[in-house]
Amino acid sequence: MTVDIRKIVVCAEETRHDGGPVLAKPVRKAWAAAVVRNPYAGRYEPDIMPMMEALKPLGLELSRRLVAALGGDAGAIDAYGKGVIVGAAGEIEHSALWHVPGGYAMRELLGRALAIVPSACKMGAIGTAIDLPIHHKDACYVRSHFDAMTVMVPDAPRADELVFCLTMASGGRPHARAGGLKASEISKMDGQR
Repeated sequence: MTVDIRKIVVCAEETRHDGGPVLAKPVRKAWAAAVVRNPYAGRYEPDIMPMMEALKPLGLELSRRLVAALGGDAGAIDAYGKGVIVGAAGEIEHSALWHVPGGYAMRELLGRALAIVPSACKMGAIGTAIDLPIHHKDACYVRSHFDAMTVMVPDAPRADELVFCLTMASGGRPHARAGGLKASEISKMDGQR
């Protein structure tokens, strides 16, 4: 099975402050999205697993593009997330095709990455936006890293398309001060705390 990619979009941002003092180190976040033809659109297919396997190289490509967009140092990236927008002729189950290719690709490039990769999925028409959840890659209870990035590709998804998205970040919310587990306090190495 081949993956028919119509376009790839990458967006990066750098936050230097968020109303408080200028940060010593800016917070950097980025997302990458691939608009892909959905080979199962308009029909029920009992076995969709061949596409999951075929998407693995795309997961790596988007992950590499994100690392590059965030400065090229995978060791500086400490948060991630993923998501899918399914065009109207697809079904929500088609979003599950991204679980392995998207999540494991980021883990491969980022090293330890013990925490589950938070995920969002939805059905939508052209111009639909999705908020990708973000949390710390090694411990999902690191409260400073609870965040999101909004992804929207203006001409996607068409009814027979899927928009596969990944997000990564270097740093948590600027000026985080709402308590909870700090990244420096991660100790259990269980993906949670």
